[in-house]
This record gives sequence, structure tokens and C-alpha cells, in this order.
Amino acid sequence: MKTSLQLKLGQQLAMTPQLQQAIRLLQLSTLDLQQEIQEALDANPLLELDENLNEVASGEDEKANGQDTTELSAAEPDITSDPEPFDTSDAIEKREMPEELPVDTTWDDFYSAGTGSTGIAIDDDMPVYQGETTESLQDYLMWQVQLTPFSETDLTIATAIIDAIDDKGYLTCSTDEILESIGNDEVELDEVEAVLKRIQQFDPLGVASRNLQECLLLQLATYPEDTPWLNEAKTLLNDYIALLANRDYRQLMRETKLKEPELKQVMQLIHNLEPRPGNRVVASETEYVIPDVSVFKDHGKWVVTINPDSVPRLRVNQQYAALSKNTRNSADSQFIRSHLQDAKWLIKSLESRNETLLKVARCIVEHQQDFFEYGEEAMKPMVLNDIALAVDMHESTISRVTTQKYMHTPRGIFELKYFFSSHVSTDNGGECSSTAIRALVKKLVAAENQAKPLSDSKIATLLAEQGIMVARRTIAKYRESLGIPPSNQRKRLL
Repeated sequence: MKTSLQLKLGQQLAMTPQLQQAIRLLQLSTLDLQQEIQEALDANPLLELDENLNEVASGEDEKANGQDTTELSAAEPDITSDPEPFDTSDAIEKREMPEELPVDTTWDDFYSAGTGSTGIAIDDDMPVYQGETTESLQDYLMWQVQLTPFSETDLTIATAIIDAIDDKGYLTCSTDEILESIGNDEVELDEVEAVLKRIQQFDPLGVASRNLQECLLLQLATYPEDTPWLNEAKTLLNDYIALLANRDYRQLMRETKLKEPELKQVMQLIHNLEPRPGNRVVASETEYVIPDVSVFKDHGKWVVTINPDSVPRLRVNQQYAALSKNTRNSADSQFIRSHLQDAKWLIKSLESRNETLLKVARCIVEHQQDFFEYGEEAMKPMVLNDIALAVDMHESTISRVTTQKYMHTPRGIFELKYFFSSHVSTDNGGECSSTAIRALVKKLVAAENQAKPLSDSKIATLLAEQGIMVARRTIAKYRESLGIPPSNQRKRLL
């Protein structure tokens, strides 16, 4: 084998950092984009916020007057028109600012788009609790331990017990395992049990319980003895917990000799208890979203606009930009020119992001006008390829645009991904959106007789009567996605 050196000519397409930036900004959520912009403002002295509110307000007025808004109607099909694509070879060979950034690419090897809560009502008659805080349940319990007279040994046991409590307030291991974790041969199991009973009297009531039954009974133990139906509630929890879990009310009435109105009163008392005591202390983390686009009806037509408050407006600092011509130091001049070019690219990338987002959002609204008029049950089946063909972009671009981007509508705030759903065939040859079927399932369950809730098979039969053929397993999947429990768990006393 002979080693040789050869020279070959070839062409290879490469992405400039500017194009990579444009694609990356396209898939960022609004909160991530705001952070990205803030980092750019901190790093680039030639970038500044455009705080000219009058210009922003006048621009919004022009949009409201229809000068810069597209009204969705059959007479204006040009919403899917696309300007001439930008030639990437120009961006590779030059550093000139193009009119259009080629964010519609299939650069999946560079970036992949990522994918973008329950309260329990507290009855007025319940004992007063600390309420939700931002501290952890363990910290709150340790604070109570410090206020309680414990011996050194008991303090060690209490710490081990609290470490074994999860965020819901339940003990995650047995007392034997807690004893073993302490590692002190002088500590007896009875001591662990005694300390556990003391912690179970802490706030929130029911904390450190080993199961749901113990949790509810601990809470009932704090009620006054003259509380109506208290003894019956304790009897149900002590002796008939399995029947309660299965909602077998007929058998409960037979076993307890209670009549239906009496059983309803007992069940109401039990329903006032907290099955997850940790939720009283640990507040669930609230996720905030900022809508990227807004949809409203104007003169009978649906209008889509970019939310002006979602992303800060940027501009080039003209005073610093002018220094590039006046400075005599070549290093300073190069620094200013480099940062000036970066600032212009960022501003152009943000403009391109908004244009692409607005085009896709308008197309989505045009396809789903029935949803905006009539609600979820009128949602049409739609996939990424439908929008990609309409706006002449690649599916990967549509996926990036619709992920973690939100639309504010008269019906609420929705992620753009929400409007995409698969289709289910109907017996008349048409198609129905899976989102619409979920809405129908939710509607049927809401209207059902709670004493005889609808089974998945019955729901499938009712949908078939409307011409929508859906298998029972599909109904079960849709029901679970809606957070609706099975029929046996939805059963209630009338």
C-alpha cells in the first residue's frame, strides 16, 4: 500500500453561526428567548432596548386598523404566500445581511425541538392548617421538632422519620427500616413508634401516616366527639375501607345498616378530609406562560397578531455605532464592527422568528376556524404536514415553531401543538379529530348519571350512534389523558 497526498475540489454546504442562531431562536420558548436577549444585551454594548413606546403604540394602532394584519377569509388566500427563499450560499460566502433568513431547514442534526396541575378544596369546618408555603414539608416539620421538647435520642429518631416522609406527607418506609437506619443498638422499636405518634400530631394533620386509612383516621381523631356522623365515619374507615375504595355503596348500606341519606352524610364528612396532607404545606410550582400570538374577532373575521409584550424590542445603539468610523484604533474599530454585525443579525433573526411564527399561527387559525367559533367539539383533524404544505415550509420547521409557543384566544391560552391531532374515520366517510372526540367523552361523562356512570364500552356505543366509530381501548386512552377515572371510581351517591 502506497501513501500519497491528493488535492480534490468539492462543495460542501455549511451553516454560518448567524444561521444557526436564527434556527435556535425559532425553537426557543418566550421565557427562554427573553433570557437569551438579556444575555445578548449584557454582552453586546451596541444593543439596547427600544423603549420608544410611542412608536410601538403607533405600530399597534396601524395593525388594529388593518394595515399590518391579515384578515382570515376566503377572499384572501394569500396568507400562505412565501417570499423568495434566501440562498444559503450567499450567507456562507458573504457577511451581508439578507432580507430573509432561511429558518425553514432540516438541520435536525444541529437542533432538535423539545416539547414544552390539582387543588383540593378546604372545607370551612376543617381544622386550621398552616397553609401552603414555598418551604419543603421536611423543613416545616423540622421547625416544629425544634419547638417540641425532645431528648437527644428522640430528636435523632424524629429526624430519621421526617427524612422518610414524601412530599404528599406519607411515610415511605416501615418503622423497622427507620430503626435500622438510625444505627443505634440502644434504640428500641417502641421508641420509634412513640416518636412517630408524636410527629403524627404535627401540622398538617395526618402527616407521617403509613397509608390512606391511617391518614384519614388521624384527622378524624381531632374532631369534637359531638361531630355528626363521626363514629360512623370511623367505622367505615376502620372496617370497610375496601368497600369504600370500590365505591360499593349498596354493600356498605347492607353491612352498616345505614340508609342512603345517612350514608351520604357520612361520605360528606369523609370527603372533607385531606388524603394528601403534604399538599397543605408544599405549594405546587406554578408554570407561567406568555402568549406569543393573540387571536381576536374583528368585524366578523378572525385576526392574528404578534403579542408585542412577549419579546423586548431591540435596536442598535447609534452613538456606539458611529464610533466605528471615528476611532483611530484598529482594534477598537474591529471590536465595534464585529459587535455591530452581531447586533444586526440578532435583530434580523428576531424579526424572522416573528414573521415565521405569525405566518404559521395565521394558517392554523384559518384551518381551525370552527374551533374558535364553536369549541373543542368542532376541532378538525390536522397534522404538521398540512401546515407545512400550506406555508411551503418543512415539517421540522413547523414543529419548532409550534413547540412551547402559545396562542391567546377568546377560549383561553393554548400551545400551538394543541391544534394538531390525528383523525378518526366516521361511518359516513368523513373524519373526526381526536381532540373533538376527547371533548365529546368529557361532555358525556359530565352529563352521566353519577349513580350509574358510563363505562368505556357504553361511551363507545354512544359515539357510534353519532357516527363516530371508536374502539373501547381508544376511549379508555382518551379518558385517561383527560384525567377521568374509570366508571367504578366515578360512582357517587345521589
